[in-house]
Amino acid sequence: MTRLTQHTRLLATAALGALLFAAAPAIAKEKAAPAAAEPAAKPEIGDFGFDQTGMDKSVQPGDDFYGYANGTWAKNTQIPADKSNYGMFTALQDLSQKRTREILDAAKGDPNSMIGRAYASYLDSAAVEAKGLAPIQPWLAKIKAVDKAGLAKLLAEADRSGVQHFFGGYVGQDDKNPEVYIYQMGQGGIGMPDRDFYLKDGERNVALQAAYLKHLENVLTLAGEGNAAPRAKAIYDFEKAIAAVHWDKNDSGDATKAYNKLTIAELAQQAPGFDWTTFIRGIGVNEDAILVAQPSAFTGEAKLIADTPIEVIRDQLIVRSLDSFSDVLPDAVANEAFAFYGTALSGTPQREERWKRGVDFTTGNLGDAVGKDYVAKYYPPETKAAMDALVKNILAAMGRRIDGLDWMQPETKVKARQKLANFTTKIGYPDQWKDYGKLEIKADDLFGNALRSNQFAHDDNIGHLGGPIRRWEWFMTPMTINAYANFGMNEIVFPAAILQPPFFDPHADPAINYGGIGAVIGHEVSHHFDDQGAKYDQTGKLADWWTEADIKAFEAAGKALIAQYSAYEVLPGEHLDGEFTLGENIGDLAGLTIAYDAYKASLGGKEAPVIDGLTGDQRFFLGWAQVWRRNYREQNLSQRITTDPHSPSIQRTWVSRNLDPWYKAYQIKEGQKLYLKPEERVRIW
Repeated sequence: MTRLTQHTRLLATAALGALLFAAAPAIAKEKAAPAAAEPAAKPEIGDFGFDQTGMDKSVQPGDDFYGYANGTWAKNTQIPADKSNYGMFTALQDLSQKRTREILDAAKGDPNSMIGRAYASYLDSAAVEAKGLAPIQPWLAKIKAVDKAGLAKLLAEADRSGVQHFFGGYVGQDDKNPEVYIYQMGQGGIGMPDRDFYLKDGERNVALQAAYLKHLENVLTLAGEGNAAPRAKAIYDFEKAIAAVHWDKNDSGDATKAYNKLTIAELAQQAPGFDWTTFIRGIGVNEDAILVAQPSAFTGEAKLIADTPIEVIRDQLIVRSLDSFSDVLPDAVANEAFAFYGTALSGTPQREERWKRGVDFTTGNLGDAVGKDYVAKYYPPETKAAMDALVKNILAAMGRRIDGLDWMQPETKVKARQKLANFTTKIGYPDQWKDYGKLEIKADDLFGNALRSNQFAHDDNIGHLGGPIRRWEWFMTPMTINAYANFGMNEIVFPAAILQPPFFDPHADPAINYGGIGAVIGHEVSHHFDDQGAKYDQTGKLADWWTEADIKAFEAAGKALIAQYSAYEVLPGEHLDGEFTLGENIGDLAGLTIAYDAYKASLGGKEAPVIDGLTGDQRFFLGWAQVWRRNYREQNLSQRITTDPHSPSIQRTWVSRNLDPWYKAYQIKEGQKLYLKPEERVRIW
């Protein structure tokens, strides 16, 4: 299980994102002299790295730049039946799955291959169906026998086994002492993705509440429990009460508010009604100090646990257990979980083919073992070297931006420069691979493999306590189509699978690469200076290092960006939350700005050539727009408005309306829908 810390920012959520980067020259290879000159290698997409057939030139760029750059692609592209959305990131995810399948197919017949045994166990659906619920019955029996006195011990076992319950936790760096690991806890206890799904009564939410209530009933029935309807209603009411004491997503995402160091005794005093010592010691934490992200929510949840009949808590844990393990249980359970979480919430009509789910299962549990084979086959060392050089170009552009800021105080600029100089860049794959020697994987025991993998991941995570910081460790596999910025490590991380067209192509026009991967790299760099990242200094410590004048100017620009994005009505009656998406919107704005500077610097003072009637600046912004091609199912888009800190692809593309060069490149006129007066354009970096 991948555990991303509070202070980690991704380019995109749900394993769909993109993080690539930019204008690398073609990698020269030593060859014998040819008899005749070989033609120059062509880009993989179009004449210069951009798919012009996907444009809709009937749309004015100033009215809808996304529609202009991507409109025909959007009209002609169908979302596959097994997906909630489809675009450039999902296309690369499909490619990554196919490539990984080749590796796993070759390994599945080898009894000495751990990844082969894991994959084979998932593909053996007949064995899964034959076993039915027998593998999970011993755990369900423990749930049915538990009383309030034994609940804390049982929840500790649930935590280690990968069963969601009332609190989520992991070991990560202490934000105020990043050279030390500490156990960190956050609110939980609800089965829908966010408190708003329980507490808001719009038409869509009411329908989801009914669907979730039916899901609770169906899962209890599948577990063999009688009188399921009233028991499901009791679970729902319990979870709604929990949702009411939860912090909202904006407060939860505030690194300062969420940093609350307590001793176990202090937590017990603030949140009476639950045996915190037994629970925390039971998950393997022997230290006394922990971090609690939302203290008042813990107070409320502890009281609810104390006041709620044990029968309701048992039923909720039964449902949560089947949902947590649904993908390794018979199809009756898996299909029910998908019916709610896949179809009702996200609009996806059907599950992925079993081989795809088997690939995801294997990479999810043995990511480094699969990744080692993946990079050996699909990621040449030369690519990593080229990407190192490209990142340096973007970092240099960010440095020039810092130097030129008129709102940042001189003493703060010095510290910002120090932070930039301390960056660690991870590209492609880890320098050190995780050791799975203590994990037992059997070719005929899918449920057991899942359970033992969860326990292994838990123990490995808890094992960080008291040890040195694992700076070699990655939170994503090389096969992942995403990237992230980690504030505590002061690092930016780009997995191998994202470093390919349409994001990066060594044979594409540099303008396309800088507008695509370059802006993505800039996005991750700038996260270390966004509304939350700026709270961490050059050592990765949560600290106040900006002057009050800096903070005032930065917050004023942030408020303007909040207002700009909050005005976007994505679906009828459903607007973006500009505050919730602020960090990612800053990342997009800064990333595009920095990448444009780096692109112009790469030209060495010369004018870019005109290609197919398009100037270099026009191609740069098209490279940005192409990266964000994506169609959504309506349910998925609505869910993202509530749960995803990233704006949808159309609005991400529109960030260009804040850049002066975009107006000049496309002759944007006052009166067009995306036009902003110069004084209204948000300028942060």
